[in-house]
Amino acid sequence: MKIMLLVLSLVISSQSCSKKESINEIDSTQKLYFNGKIYTVNENQPWAEAIVIENNKIVFIGSNGNASDFVKENVEKIDLKGQLVLPGFHDVHMHPMEVGATNTTFTLDENEENIYNYLPVIKQASENTSGNGWLIGFGHAITTLLEATESPLELLDETVPNRPVIIMEHTSHSMWVNSKALELAGITSESRNPTGGIIMKDNGELNGILIDNAGDIVFQLAQKSSENNNSEYDGMINYVLPELAKYGITSVSDARTYWKREQHKVWQNLEKDGRLTARFNLGLWAYPEADDNAQIASLKALYSNSENSLLKINQIKLYSDGITHNTTAALHSDYHIDYFNQSTNNGLNYFTEDRIARYIQELEGIGFDFHIHAIGNRGISEALNAIENGSNLKNRHRLTHVEMVNNEDIQRFKQLHVIADAQVAGDFTKPEFWQENAALVGTTLANNLIPIKSFTDAGVRLTLSSDWNVSTLNPFVGIQNAITRAPQNISLNEAIKAYTINGAYVMRQEEKVGSLEVGKLADFIVVDKDIFTIPTNQIKTAKIVLTVFNGKEIYKK
Repeated sequence: MKIMLLVLSLVISSQSCSKKESINEIDSTQKLYFNGKIYTVNENQPWAEAIVIENNKIVFIGSNGNASDFVKENVEKIDLKGQLVLPGFHDVHMHPMEVGATNTTFTLDENEENIYNYLPVIKQASENTSGNGWLIGFGHAITTLLEATESPLELLDETVPNRPVIIMEHTSHSMWVNSKALELAGITSESRNPTGGIIMKDNGELNGILIDNAGDIVFQLAQKSSENNNSEYDGMINYVLPELAKYGITSVSDARTYWKREQHKVWQNLEKDGRLTARFNLGLWAYPEADDNAQIASLKALYSNSENSLLKINQIKLYSDGITHNTTAALHSDYHIDYFNQSTNNGLNYFTEDRIARYIQELEGIGFDFHIHAIGNRGISEALNAIENGSNLKNRHRLTHVEMVNNEDIQRFKQLHVIADAQVAGDFTKPEFWQENAALVGTTLANNLIPIKSFTDAGVRLTLSSDWNVSTLNPFVGIQNAITRAPQNISLNEAIKAYTINGAYVMRQEEKVGSLEVGKLADFIVVDKDIFTIPTNQIKTAKIVLTVFNGKEIYKK
């Protein structure tokens, strides 16, 4: 995930609640929003003109005329002037605390093809950062490193020889490190690959590239060593929460909570201090290299699902496989290019099918739902097998990314009640870019990436999410792409459902939010353009003019 270098600044009151004005403090004032074009996502009453809220709940939704029967004398009236109203967006796969971290000191250009052009940027970042602690960067393209004529390790050592350096590739699935970093991590040319990762070597010698979990292990070491006590907390307050409000996102699933670094406690402090301006479900990270008995016991102890809390710890995030462009997504067939010279060339597993099944058997009875990263067709098949063998099929498990899916497995999503979570906001997911993967996986697999129409046609529950900051946070980009990416496109109504009521179902809060109905909590947004009537290629230009969360206006343009 992209970890942003933040310039911390005060956030204006129209964009976020202050500590004194906690979002948990219910505003008893009745408010009437009228003259709107309200799309409710309620099949029994799809459209309305007015909405009345009181004590953070919707007490009326219907016509302007009928609203008068439900308002009190001192009601506050807000004229929507014909603007579109939607339920608050759900983003059920993003990495907000990672995005908000403040210890990344430089960013490289993922489109740069010449490794030598990275080196001045890295050298300048080191000179600008005092001390000899970890230098953390973000953004290179792994293909630029793999195609370099000199060792990436030697080049990085020459550029920054006296302090550890780690640079996250722009999808987070590989790291570029120098010798100081390898030394601190205890990695030598004799080191074995960790579970779910590859320590790359050229002719038996380290080349400074760590693939998937091999890189994540070192990155977590760097993060733990370099973060100050308040960096993640401050990043959430000063950047992430205001950005969520700006884009109308009122509910979020954090897709990887590093509980061994006590990130869950940062979340708990945000809630305790009344700073959360969205509903959050945390996905506790299942560490691939951990002892299963000890890890399962720890995860059980962290479960928290208080009914009235804005923060719930009720999901488990684990990876079935890696990612396509570095050939670690798990395939039923071999890749056409071999980067790693391993015993197999069909991807890797962070967690095997049997391990996933065991974790599900042990943890779903506690109340955990599973959020499983699965990109390749084998990774998806194995994750579905694990759910079939380990689950009681009454939980709300989901597979995320779902890029290359066998036709028979699409039907299994429906049969096993598994939710398909897709990200289509990135340009690489558009059909005109699908063939870029053909050199790696072949034309057939490359030519049907993220089959969202096939899922909805099969009756599979679909959610759309961002994987922020791999792709833009803006839901309107995802909605536009979802309805225009023929032949794997869906209707506008389906796309909105995927960002609202279906996301609410994933977060086990569909009885409270996700649609605009009497008795539900008042989470909604006002949009400056009517996405139902403007050309489909302009939907991404729509902007939020008002975000209401839990009955309070948390963003106003």
